Amino acid sequence: MTRVQAVVLAAGKGTRTRSARAKVLLPVLGLPLVEHVLRALRAVGTDPTVVVVGHQAGEVEAAFAGRGCVFVRQEPPRGTGDAVRAAEPRFAAHPARTLLVLNGDLPLLRPESLERLAGEHRRSGAAATLLTAVLPDAAAYGRIVRDREGRVRRIVEAKDASADERALREINAGVYAFEVPPLREALARLDAGNAQSEYYLTDVVAHLASAGQAVEAVSLEDPAEARGVNTMAELAEATRRLADRRLEQLMSAGVLVDDPACTTVGLDVTVEPDARIRPFTLLEGRTTVRAGASVGPFARVVDCDIGEGAQVLDHCLLRESVVEAEAIVGPFAHVRPESRIGPGARVGNFVELKKTRLDAGAKAPHLSYLGDATVGARANVGAGTITCNYDGVHKHPTRIGAGAFVGSDTTLVAPITVGDGAYIGAGSTITEDVPPDALALGRARQVVKPGWAARRRGGREGR
Repeated sequence: MTRVQAVVLAAGKGTRTRSARAKVLLPVLGLPLVEHVLRALRAVGTDPTVVVVGHQAGEVEAAFAGRGCVFVRQEPPRGTGDAVRAAEPRFAAHPARTLLVLNGDLPLLRPESLERLAGEHRRSGAAATLLTAVLPDAAAYGRIVRDREGRVRRIVEAKDASADERALREINAGVYAFEVPPLREALARLDAGNAQSEYYLTDVVAHLASAGQAVEAVSLEDPAEARGVNTMAELAEATRRLADRRLEQLMSAGVLVDDPACTTVGLDVTVEPDARIRPFTLLEGRTTVRAGASVGPFARVVDCDIGEGAQVLDHCLLRESVVEAEAIVGPFAHVRPESRIGPGARVGNFVELKKTRLDAGAKAPHLSYLGDATVGARANVGAGTITCNYDGVHKHPTRIGAGAFVGSDTTLVAPITVGDGAYIGAGSTITEDVPPDALALGRARQVVKPGWAARRRGGREGR
């Protein structure tokens, strides 16, 4: 598509959500509500894309800074027609370009529907073309009113509709294609004589039709695309529908999803064919799960790269890290940002990594904390080992060499280096570097006093 511009209406407060946040910033499948509309427009290639903001305008503008959008403020908010008027200087600069106007709360809207709308609009030569949908329960949506010949005559808002009009099931989706010159003439004729004392964009349709201008409608193949978000319940429903759509795409591409009803995969996540996503798993951000990998159950993975054949087991949290091919993580592991688990390495139950690298075949099987550490290939970190990386002011590194063996319940006080092949006895506190192939012990000498316990018990019994 070429020569198409857009105005996104994102100025509303969203009173019915009962949230202190602007409605268009509420999350749907991990992305702000209006982000889904902007992505649909980006796929279409609109230029410019004008976003009309009002409530919490600064926060909305900051959230989308550097994204190529043009922001216009509607102050004070006086309805959708007034919002489009606020953007008029921007779109009037391109009078020959088709103008798409969209509500900013349509997360299920597909780019294909916008392309179809703009294409039908160009072919018909109409002054305006609307996206509509037929719903079994039209509820609070504006109704499409047609004449006896089936031509669109006007849109009536639910609050202003008669009983007969409320019985209509064809609704306005809140997405329009306009020719700019007739739209500007109709905007100039708007008034606020309605139940909400606002300037309705929907009234433009009646003005165009009464002036003899053609108004066409394109019905959505999937009526769910027309469902806006006005309450938290509708936000949750939109998230569920979008999550279902995403999982259907992945499964059709060869991804094994054990139970789609309890699995969530974000829109920017990449999952390769033959990967397996187990129940109650959340994949978020820009995560990649490669072929043959398995994640879950009960795992959350954010902005990570999970390598071929790797396993992220039950009840793990991973963020901003890399798990290389055939590595195993979990169960009950916490991998914090900037960590890297090498090929075939193992991070076991109740192990926490922070900014730590395990090289190929290294193991930290259980009950350890490794922070700011490098663990060499095939090294073994015993249960209960911790790196004391923070002195209250600065973070310090720990280096454990290839093939080293760190006994259970060891405390490594950083900065420290354990050489290749070195051994550390269990229960040690290590404060000095350990040379390669050396044995280090840092614990108190054991003292045994024969008969002490029996004498102690005897003393109590004699009282």
